[in-house]
Amino acid sequence: MTSSNQAFNVLVIGGGPAGMAAAARAAESGAQVGIVNDNLALGGQIWRGGEHDEHVAEAIPWRERLQRAGVSMLCGMRVFHQPQAGVLLAEGNEEVSELRYQRLILATGARERFLPFPGWTLPNVMGAGGLQAMVKSGLLVRGKRVVVAGSGPLLMAVAAYLREQGAEIPLVCEQASWGRLAAFAATLSGFPAKIRQALTLRKKLPEVRFAANSWPVAALGDGKLESVTISRGGRLETVACDYLACGFHLVPNVELPLLLGCAMDGEFVQVDDFQRTTMPGVFCAGEPTGIGGVESALVEGQISGLAACGKEPEARELFGQRRKARRFARLLEKTFRLRPELRSLPQLETLVCRCEDVTYTRLRQHTSWRSAKLHTRCGMGPCQGRVCGPAVQFLLNWKPESVRPPVFPVRVESLAGIAETG
Repeated sequence: MTSSNQAFNVLVIGGGPAGMAAAARAAESGAQVGIVNDNLALGGQIWRGGEHDEHVAEAIPWRERLQRAGVSMLCGMRVFHQPQAGVLLAEGNEEVSELRYQRLILATGARERFLPFPGWTLPNVMGAGGLQAMVKSGLLVRGKRVVVAGSGPLLMAVAAYLREQGAEIPLVCEQASWGRLAAFAATLSGFPAKIRQALTLRKKLPEVRFAANSWPVAALGDGKLESVTISRGGRLETVACDYLACGFHLVPNVELPLLLGCAMDGEFVQVDDFQRTTMPGVFCAGEPTGIGGVESALVEGQISGLAACGKEPEARELFGQRRKARRFARLLEKTFRLRPELRSLPQLETLVCRCEDVTYTRLRQHTSWRSAKLHTRCGMGPCQGRVCGPAVQFLLNWKPESVRPPVFPVRVESLAGIAETG
């Protein structure tokens, strides 16, 4: 394995909308900028897909700005360690890179929250966004029955996309109540663009049943998924299906900010008006500061990119857009907050940690994440707690007590790099 060294005025971690906006504005301000992205192409999940995907078209102007500004695009790489202040180690396909920076912008995005229930480990029970990503990468779903369930606006977007690809959508299940959804719809009057998006999605799903107060309680099948049992308004209903696309809104990717020592505000990274974290020279933008969608990510990314280059007056001009975006983020949080009934989804023998085969009953013998981790290895598998961590936090109100390098699984050669730089 080879190694390389690169240095930047501003280094951006994350190639979604927030990261692209931050990198573009910083480079246009005269800084030497690098952007690190774990996928082979920039855009994140929201801007991932073929050239005819309507969301991908939104990314084109930002990609062009990055190219014109001379941003170094370090794709297919993952930052896994900070050996010292101002230096990060990133693993690529064939090398470990030492990335030096003067200012750092963290735009690490978010991931789906999964909640365990009987049968959730069956083949073809998948994350809603995960199934969408697989279809964009070539998985054929034409003629397949797909139940979409969980919580959040992503459900309807995924259902509409799968329907366009030829899937049959017998049911979309949302755990939020009709009352919350009605209040959400009424408040959208202040967000006309969101109303247009919602109407467009609904037009794409004219015959699809939508059920509020509903969630999956069991996935059934012999060797692979054959049906799912839904709690719908307090009554159980079993629906035959080939796939269950399930996700309970989003959780921020904050492992790297925590590793760097950034203070938290609840489950999100604490930032000031200019997206500065509590660590000197480190900024954060997008979903790690609050789940708010692409508009919020873009404006926060721009503010952080400008502020990292000392362009605070220009950044301040975007504060009004950010206030509006954050109002929508608070509305999302209020509407799609998980209901307490979901804590009763797992049965005693339901696997919670899929990597290490840890059941719910084994976890309940402990009183903290640390204790469970030491005695059961929960959170110590390949996903390193990214799946079971948010689930346990919701089910048992435990919080991870530390983040240690490497923040992603890496090769042994990369671990040797930690010792060398140390």
